Amino acid sequence: MIDIFLKGGFLMYPILLCSVAGLAIIINKSIQYRGILREIERPLGDVLKVKPEILTPILNRVQEGCDEKELSVIGTKQVRRIEKGLSYLGLIATITPLLGLTGTVMGMIKAFMVIAASTTVNPSMLAGGIWEALITTAAGLLVAIPIHIGHHYLEKEADEIAFVLREITMSLYMRCRDGV
Repeated sequence: MIDIFLKGGFLMYPILLCSVAGLAIIINKSIQYRGILREIERPLGDVLKVKPEILTPILNRVQEGCDEKELSVIGTKQVRRIEKGLSYLGLIATITPLLGLTGTVMGMIKAFMVIAASTTVNPSMLAGGIWEALITTAAGLLVAIPIHIGHHYLEKEADEIAFVLREITMSLYMRCRDGV
């Protein structure tokens, strides 16, 4: 396995780095989102007893008084806080196949340089460049595909959190407005 990695050339290192960073973000966000959903997907009375951290700014504003626009802005800020880091995941999913493609181009350039420098071409002379081309392409795709799937899943979870936060915020606003 290490031999294959090394034959892929120097671009395998940034692809590996993307793999580790993407996996770390997916694991971190999955744990974070699961915890938030566990806290806020309860009846409103239970949520108010627990007072999840994500709701603290909203609850503080409701205690100070009801202002629908301010609550909406605070809710939007909380959703943006939750989504922080997802853009990096999208970036990783985009650049890893590009790194693989760059390795492909570089490997093919090496193969054509061998052809240009030699009067007789032996297939084994081309193998190094072709190896590099195929390995980096495969590595870039093998990293990008699961990262992209993880990104999509986390966006769906963030949307679910945003929806539940909106429901809670509107319920709190209605209670406050009605003097309950």
